[in-house]
Amino acid sequence: MPVVDLQHGCLRAQLSTAGGLVLGLWWEDEGVAVPLLRPAPSSDADALSSACYPLVPFGNRVRDNRFRFEGRDHVLEPNTDWDRHYLHGEGWQAGWRITAQDPAGLAMVFSHTGGGTPYVYEAEQRFALAGGAFEMQLSVTNRGSAPLPYGLGWHPYFPLTPATTLMARTTALWTEVEEWLPGEPIAIPEELDFSAPRSIPDRWINNGLQDWDGLAVITWPERNMQLRFEADPVFRHAFLFVSTTEFDPSFRRNYFCFEPMSHLANGHNLPDLGDLTILKPGETLAGSVRFRPQHLSGRPLQGGDHLRQSA
Repeated sequence: MPVVDLQHGCLRAQLSTAGGLVLGLWWEDEGVAVPLLRPAPSSDADALSSACYPLVPFGNRVRDNRFRFEGRDHVLEPNTDWDRHYLHGEGWQAGWRITAQDPAGLAMVFSHTGGGTPYVYEAEQRFALAGGAFEMQLSVTNRGSAPLPYGLGWHPYFPLTPATTLMARTTALWTEVEEWLPGEPIAIPEELDFSAPRSIPDRWINNGLQDWDGLAVITWPERNMQLRFEADPVFRHAFLFVSTTEFDPSFRRNYFCFEPMSHLANGHNLPDLGDLTILKPGETLAGSVRFRPQHLSGRPLQGGDHLRQSA
């Protein structure tokens, strides 16, 4: 599968069509590359060891792999050998096809023609480095014969250092119950209240965050750097994940995940569909996010500070 490097100014990204993955995103200056997402260990890495992967036609899980919509019962088949639930859609396991490319941008698509789910759709990702930021756009178009509830998201892995803080404003937290499923919304506990910058707790975390305002700020004081993570309004929610060695023996507390999502996990079984979007045949759902690095002073990492600029 092709691996593509994008470069613009001091930003570099590496992408793979195997899973539609981001393999890495770096700020580079005078031969030093600072990772803004957790770098994949190799160019042939899978999604779970990547820097970021897409969630389409929706993210997370559906309880019991079943949902009822417009009078019909639908069944989802598991797509991993370690989780009995269908997880995160097909995009992260699919081969994508490049449709446009230049030194600072890339577009890729894949089509799911059925099997394992009731969904038939086409997905597109567009990546661009411009204006000191890395932008990702994801869209899904219903190519089936009937309306269905759709969602979008990404699963980025951010570097986690001892002093890392996260700022992200939300209104409620969803508890976790058996089989990594969401339970119910509760008031946000203090240790997970990121309305002001806060360190990431040193424990297992696997919780949905409701009504995200679309801005997260990740700060790495050791690097004198922070990353503004901005999302379009379609991404109304987020998911916070921190692993443990019990779940993943290779985990070294070197990453955490803050996942933008257009909907709540298990939205198919919530009364309001958890903000999933009903798409009729031919209709499209789309949204973008941007990663913008800057100094802790707030100055963007461009236009000075001895950083290399593109011609």
